[in-house]
Amino acid sequence: MKITYIVPGFGGSFYCGNCLRDTAFSKALKAQGHDSVTLPLYLPHSIEEFAHQTDVPVFYGAVNIYLKQNFKLFRSMPKFLYKFFNSPFILKYAARKSGSTRAEGLEEMTISMLQGAEGFQKEELDQLIYFLKHHEKPDVVHLSNALLIGLAAKIREELKIPVFCTLQDEDVWINAMNEEYKPILWQLMSEKAKDVDAFIAVSKYFKGVMQTKMNIPDAKMHVIHLGVDPEMYTYHLPAQNPLAIGFLSRLNEENGLDILVDAFILLKKNASFDTLRLMLTGGKTADDSKFIQQQINKLKNNNVLQYVDFVDDFRTSVLNDFFNKLSVLSVPVIKGEAFGLYLLEALASGIPIVQPDIAAFPEIAATSKAGLVYYPNTAKTLSEKLTEVLSNQEHLNQMSRNGRKAIEEIFNLNKTTERLVEIYHHIINF
Repeated sequence: MKITYIVPGFGGSFYCGNCLRDTAFSKALKAQGHDSVTLPLYLPHSIEEFAHQTDVPVFYGAVNIYLKQNFKLFRSMPKFLYKFFNSPFILKYAARKSGSTRAEGLEEMTISMLQGAEGFQKEELDQLIYFLKHHEKPDVVHLSNALLIGLAAKIREELKIPVFCTLQDEDVWINAMNEEYKPILWQLMSEKAKDVDAFIAVSKYFKGVMQTKMNIPDAKMHVIHLGVDPEMYTYHLPAQNPLAIGFLSRLNEENGLDILVDAFILLKKNASFDTLRLMLTGGKTADDSKFIQQQINKLKNNNVLQYVDFVDDFRTSVLNDFFNKLSVLSVPVIKGEAFGLYLLEALASGIPIVQPDIAAFPEIAATSKAGLVYYPNTAKTLSEKLTEVLSNQEHLNQMSRNGRKAIEEIFNLNKTTERLVEIYHHIINF
């Protein structure tokens, strides 16, 4: 089977779980004998990958669609200028700008993208369709998220193939937008849902969220948890000397970095945690620099900065060294998430998780039997839960073993990919 994934690129400047998920699925499909290719939209999937993908262009180049959306003059720009704005150099520059991955201010563009052929990006859609018809000729097209479903109608009409769509954290993007646009966007997404053959939610929790928001019928909804390849991660029991708490996600306020920093400061007041360390990785955008500096100042003022490590390299290929030094992982996302791939990466490495009791986190902790949840999502409550976990070596080790077992038996990328292919075949043969 030939499957084409269409994903929003992010430029590689921070840890993007959704992007890693898409790349992992594509690789797993290839490993199982399928022909799978990933097409990036807006920005390169990562700068490093873009430099080697000479045969796969970036569609809907971020600079071009921004200019077309906001300035009428650029809606009929000459080809040489269009190519310039879509060049690797310009996209690399755009990826490093603070607003390139920020939802606020992109309301009109999001509406235009959802409108598909009726939006300002009709030329980009035509280019994508041409590439799919004449270069890829896929059996299936899979959209990374529901914010891309404006593409579905034209793909189905022109290629006569089914279109699938993963559901993960679309609400986070829309909730960051101006209040007056939110009902418009949800209504538009509900209307466009009819153009998608099947939706794949990454958790039972998020299935419920999106069915309510988009009025998706049960017949179109499927739940497949995220998965990772166990062979990619080296299992070990949690570190003991010294104990260490890890954070793996974009270093920003939305992911609760300040909550973890405050909890760490509280823990360091306990003599039992005199050598406890905090390890932080996941990258950032320019938007996050001021916030990160505030956390550094806070740690410095409390005389614990020397116990904190900022790890710049968060590529999957080097994460084993990061996890090897951890006792537990906690990413106290303020509003929760539809899943959180970083949790599976930790469990695969034998590192238990401590997460707020919101969104999909309780589902993951209960299914894996390798984590604990706490409520409310405050530094005090988190510090108390971390104290409980780090003070019980036997329980910590048992959760470690449970987590690895869950990865091998439940959250195994090879098994979740097989389930996805079964859904593809079912829809194709229906």
